[in-house]
Amino acid sequence: MEESLDLRGLKCPMPALLAKKALARLAPGMALRVLADDPLSAVDIPHMCHSEGHAVDSVASRDGYQEFLLRRLAQRPP
Repeated sequence: MEESLDLRGLKCPMPALLAKKALARLAPGMALRVLADDPLSAVDIPHMCHSEGHAVDSVASRDGYQEFLLRRLAQRPP
């Protein structure tokens, strides 16, 4: 199962913060597709996932934006 979040037009730090909030609402194992056009989101979103213990399944560059496929993991790794 997958949810989508279109964060195009938002600037740092909002894409990472809103993606973090959305992941927190998901059940473990669920995926979140995030669209973001802020250049810093390419760094901020994967960093947030690593810090929070979530997986980045894929990152793709599209026409003017990045598409992230994130997955909520069961618990934060040690």
